This record gives sequence, structure tokens and C-alpha cells, in this order.
Amino acid sequence: MARRTSRILRTIVAAAAAALLLSSCTGLPTSGDPKQGLALGESSEVPEILLLASDPLPGASPRKIVDDFLEAAVTPTDVWAVARKFLTPELAATWRPSEGVSIDESSSSRTFVSDAEDVSDAKNGDTVEIQVGIDMVASVDGTGAYSAATGTSSLTFSVVKTEGEWRISKAPNGIVIDQSRFPQVFGDYPLQYFDEGWSRLVPDVRWLPRRESIATAVTQTLIEGAPSPWLEPAVQSAFPSDVKLARDAVFIDAELVADVALNRAAQGLDPTTLSRMRTQLQATLKAAGIHVSQVRFTIDGRALNAGVVKVVEEPADVGSIVLKDGAFGTIVGTEITPLAGISGAVLGLPLPATAIDVSVDESHAAIRLTDGKVFLAGGGSLDELDARPGLIAPSLDPYGYTWSVPASAPGQLFAVGDDVVRHDVADAWPGASEVSAIRVSSDGARVAAIVVVGGERWVVVSAVVRDGNGMPTSLGDALQVARLDGPANDVVWLGSDRLGILTEVDGPKILTQIVGGPGTLETAPAGAASIAGAKSSSGMRVLASSGSLFARSGSAWRESTTGILLLATRAGR
Repeated sequence: MARRTSRILRTIVAAAAAALLLSSCTGLPTSGDPKQGLALGESSEVPEILLLASDPLPGASPRKIVDDFLEAAVTPTDVWAVARKFLTPELAATWRPSEGVSIDESSSSRTFVSDAEDVSDAKNGDTVEIQVGIDMVASVDGTGAYSAATGTSSLTFSVVKTEGEWRISKAPNGIVIDQSRFPQVFGDYPLQYFDEGWSRLVPDVRWLPRRESIATAVTQTLIEGAPSPWLEPAVQSAFPSDVKLARDAVFIDAELVADVALNRAAQGLDPTTLSRMRTQLQATLKAAGIHVSQVRFTIDGRALNAGVVKVVEEPADVGSIVLKDGAFGTIVGTEITPLAGISGAVLGLPLPATAIDVSVDESHAAIRLTDGKVFLAGGGSLDELDARPGLIAPSLDPYGYTWSVPASAPGQLFAVGDDVVRHDVADAWPGASEVSAIRVSSDGARVAAIVVVGGERWVVVSAVVRDGNGMPTSLGDALQVARLDGPANDVVWLGSDRLGILTEVDGPKILTQIVGGPGTLETAPAGAASIAGAKSSSGMRVLASSGSLFARSGSAWRESTTGILLLATRAGR
């Protein structure tokens, strides 16, 4: 698998420019009959907004044509058929809306500047150039990958008078949509890729137009695409590069079996590869919310004998872990159940703990004490792992390594095994001057961090490169997920593709952020001091400085217990 050697934080300016000027040969899947692929068990989720596109108005001015074209381009129905009516026949045949999406703050904030305001005497063949200014929020490239992108961007349109009406003769590829309508028109679909050991599945969120044939679009994106560049160093696809869809449709029958026709390059593939392919696609369709019982591969109408492979499942939520009233363990109601091999060590610590991260099997825990040192507790022992000054809270990974780094030295990232041997993790957040929190994902293929780069505080996620024994050796390029307006010291995982961040912006706030998508900011409970992740955002817990523990109750926060001294986290959460 090709490895990227550059280890720099990607710039958001480049992402913004790429949204509409992209020249990639691969775009968001849009070809084929938009009705194909919809069958029993598939959820279309086609929003009402798709019905709002209107044809060009007779006698409309050049500015009106451009403005209405931008609105019509929000609707991908019938391969953007309505939007193409605003274009000359020549441009309609070559315009590629699927090459990217520019997401701006609001359609009302767009500016229009024309080089000819008075067109009352215009004749057929006359042209007008219009510059449209937009306030960027994010962009989506031709593969459906989302990037945060702030700043202004200018788009140039040429409008020509033809047969008495104005039509667009030159326009950038891609579309523009305001941030409020983006999630109505586009959906997030987590493609699944294998980790480097073929044992876990790792999500790679893509944004595709909501449409009736979403099963086809998702399948095509997975089979004929590739992992996002930032994630690629840590994952791999089971589908060989020469395997493609043989037809531009995925049919789902009454038994919810998805029939996926492959080209003849799939002939002769070994059983293990076929089983991995099927496992990967079935998991992708499930994660996308497409209801299928199984995937059936065919070549020229003949079914392939493809099994499935066993993968490590994401652990279930089994309760919050707290320190309270001289007890440490899982709390249910008011009862605390000790963790064998850990609770005794925690209660016998020489100094109070400020952070505890418990392994998935609850056999050991990484602990930071009030003196700043990091220890590993488990099996009746307590081993010092890191004594450097200024350490942030440690994070355990599924391979048994404890990640530790000083706040003021992001590049000095260590991973320490249970043998208490330190290993440098290379290429950790180059250009960052500070790191305030890190969390390794449950699959071990990604690490989230809160870093300061160029005076700006960012939530970033990087791929984790490991050797054949699972030891982390380096980080990949950091994906800039969200820019923070205030300090933040806690980041947790909420399932496999979302993060929870506790930040301070006019009081404590919680940001729920899609990795490769937008986020939502909400008010946290008063005095919120720390958070613990879960399998979904509904399972998040918040500890206030008063000792009150809060859980979600619908859209509100409910106090579940009091007197908590410390809220522990679980590895991968």
C-alpha cells in the first residue's frame, strides 16, 4: 500500500479552493437511472427540498439566472436536470456538478458583481461576466470527503444572450450550498475499510447526495474509490483496484439481499479476499443505514461463493466508571461494582488520580496522578510509565499501549507497552506548539487530539501507523476536523466516527463533531469539568466540578448521581 511521506497539517485554504476548481476524474456517484437500486429495505431519505428547483424564468436578468442556477444546483434529481436548463447546450453537456461542493454560511450573504448592470439593449451573442462572492464554511471534494474551510471565495460565471434569453456559458464545476441545507441534501455515509491487520473495520465518512439509489452510490464509492488520503496509511480495502461494478445499479430483493454485479476481474479471487470484500461491503451498507440481510456478488449472472470474515466488534457500553466514597468501579444507580485487578490499585495510589483510562477488558488502567506522573495499574502491580513534566491525560489503545505526551511538546509523543518500554511515535502533529488532549479510537487506527497550530486551536484526527506487532510507529497527516474558539482539555469518542469535545466559550460547551463532517455545539451542565465517551452521543457522561454526574435525557442533561470525585474513561471512548 502506498504511503504518504508528508507529515504536515493540511491547509484549509487549499480545501476551499478545491471544492469548485477540482479537476479529479472521479466524482460523487451520479450516473445511471436514479430509480435503480431502490427496493424493499432501502431507505431513500429524499428530502422535500429536492422538489424546490424551478426552471429559468422568461426574461430573467443575467444576475437572476446565476442566482437561480445556484439554487437549482442544490437539487441533484435526474443528474441535475433542472440546473442544466440554466446553461447553454454546450456547457450543459460538459458541466460536472459532482466534482465538489462549496458550503457557505448563507445564500443571503452571497455577493454578485456584474461587468454590465444595464443589459436592456443586449443582443443575441452579447455576454456578461458575473463574480459571485461566498463566505466559505467547508468543502466536499469529488470523492465525498468533507473538509473545514473558512474564508471568502469568488466564482466567475459568463452569461450569454441566446434566442432572447440569458444562459450561462461558463461556470465552475461543482455546486454551492448553504450550511443549513447541506445536511438535508447530502447524507453522511461511513465507508468501512480494514485496518492493517485485517481484524478491525475503520470508518471513512463520505457525503453523497441523498437519493433513492443510495445503495448504488455507496457501493460504487467503496468499490471503485480509495480511502481518504489522511486515513490511507492506517487502512486498506479488500477490493483489488481492477475490480469494478459491472452494472451501474445495486438491486435489493424482497429478502433484502443486495445483488452486486462485478466485472470479470473478480474471477479467480481467492476465498479469503472474497470473504473480506463481502464483509467490508455488508458493513458499509449497514453503517449507511441501508437495510440488507446480506450481499451477493455475481459475475455474468453467476453467484460467487463469498463467505464472511470475523472482525473485532466495537465494544458495548457497560456503564460509567467512577471514584466515589472510597470505591472505584462501574456505577449503576448508586451501586459501584469494583474492577478486578484495578480498583484495589486505584484506591491504594500514593497520590490522588487526576485521570484514569481503563482498558476494554478492564484488566488494566493508565493513570495520571496529581504530581503529573503516568502509571499503569493492573494485575496487582503499579508501574511508572512516564515522569516528564506537564503530561496530559494518557490514552490506552486496543493493543495495550499507553499514549503519553507533554502539553508543551506535542512532537514528543510516547507509546508505552505493558513491558514498560517507551517507543517514540514519529511525526506527531508537526507545527503544533501545544497539545491539550489525545484519544486513540477503539479500532486503534486513529488518534484524535486538540492542538494549537499558528495560534489557532484545532481538533485533529490522524492515522496511526503500526508495525507488524501492532506497535505504533508514526502518525499520518492530521485531518483538521474543527477549529475551536476557546480552550479545551477533553476529547472523547462517541462511536466510531464522532467526537465529543468539552470546551469553554462563554461557559462550558460540548461540541459533538463528525470526523469528516460538521459539528453541533450545545451548552454543557454548569461547572462541567470532564467528560466520558460512549458508543453514541446519548451515552456521554459529564462530571461537574461539584461532583454531580450528568447523563443525557432527550435533549437535556439530567443529574444521575452526586459525590463523584473522578470520572474515568474507557479505552477507545
